[in-house]
Amino acid sequence: MFEKVLIANRGEVALRIHRACREMGIRTVAVHSEADADAMHVRLADEAVCIGPARSSDSYLNKPAIISAALITGADAIHPGFGFLSENADFAEMVERHGITFIGPTAEQMRLMGDKITARKVAQEAGIPVTPGSPALESVDMAIEWAHKIGYPVIVKATAGGGGKGMKIAFNDEEMKEAYTMARAEAKAAFTSDVVYMEKYLQKPRHIEMQILADKYGHVVHLGERDCSIQRNNQKVIEESPSPALNEQQRKEIGEIVRKAIEKIGYTNAGTLEFLYEDGRFYFMEMNTRLQVEHPVTEAVTGIDIVREQIRIASGAALGYTQDDISFSGHAIECRINAEDPETFIPCPGKITEWHAPGGLGIRVDSEIYSGYTIPPFYDSMIAKLIVHGKTRNAALMRLRRALEEFVIEGVKTTIPLHQEIISQAEYIDGQYNIHWLEQFMEKLKLKQNQSK
Repeated sequence: MFEKVLIANRGEVALRIHRACREMGIRTVAVHSEADADAMHVRLADEAVCIGPARSSDSYLNKPAIISAALITGADAIHPGFGFLSENADFAEMVERHGITFIGPTAEQMRLMGDKITARKVAQEAGIPVTPGSPALESVDMAIEWAHKIGYPVIVKATAGGGGKGMKIAFNDEEMKEAYTMARAEAKAAFTSDVVYMEKYLQKPRHIEMQILADKYGHVVHLGERDCSIQRNNQKVIEESPSPALNEQQRKEIGEIVRKAIEKIGYTNAGTLEFLYEDGRFYFMEMNTRLQVEHPVTEAVTGIDIVREQIRIASGAALGYTQDDISFSGHAIECRINAEDPETFIPCPGKITEWHAPGGLGIRVDSEIYSGYTIPPFYDSMIAKLIVHGKTRNAALMRLRRALEEFVIEGVKTTIPLHQEIISQAEYIDGQYNIHWLEQFMEKLKLKQNQSK
């Protein structure tokens, strides 16, 4: 087992990794920007190294600085968390070249599954169903030609990256001209690559993903699904496990398809396969070769510490259990709490004047916020994740309602009021929603508010 792990990230995920390491008896090294000197994970880590100014490009994306910090402190492994360099194959390769273990898949596996066109091809060959799609699009004319082959509506997507960037929908040729140009420009700005392709655009799908773990000896298990359909601008807002849309038979079938595919691919460590689900059919979108923000809901229903397993697998340990040993208990829901105006979604960095996290049975809060902490304006606005677990979905919803009422964050605006609105809606309570539901609901809410003024 590793003696010392460097955490190449910030925020709640850095604290999450630190906690897993400490429970395993592993010492930790926190790297941080100048803006994050007072962050909780920096305070708690055994050692801390400042790796640059506030801007991510000068700190958390600075590969030489992070590797230098690992070498100086004698860290024998690096955990990248999510975002930043977590799916950067060049970084993983650099880490391994310096005799340090990268906690994640290999650089080769990242490259294979990180490019969406290649990932679709690999998935299809491994027996995973995919949406009708195109190769890389080299011109507007080629895009229009493929749109006619697939049939409108279609969605143009960046082959690299994620998070909803570089994605544009087109319903006809005129819209395609604009969608192609805008998707390429967005992709170039976000991922330095303007390569795009297209897929059939499903009208009312759910977003369902499968969590897998795979060791270096060919053993693979799936940990069930997460329903991530409550989204805004292709960004997840609420996630739950299991999905209210699937029955036990569907869950088993897609789980076994995914498990066998990962076995065939030879992938190692943790990963997530994302699907669109409509009319009883699954369509593969992409694979995330890293830890997911929403991993706690899976941990809640399986009792498996995914970060701990990532570290064990990277150290060379076998899983120690088979698919038959995995059991699912109850229902879990996660709310992403952002420091944003809940109506305009404008980020609200600033000083936390009061902080009270909810507690009690079945409640978990992943956050490194504390009273007096100042949220810097340079990074993602997510400041906490509220996760609840109950014996049934209804029990989890009731617990979530109580926890949101109890959650106190003063000094900045947060999205807690939005979460309270969402979970009070009949469609959400009944589990009758798709990836467009939240944006449609917000439009109705905005209209209602304007009419009452």
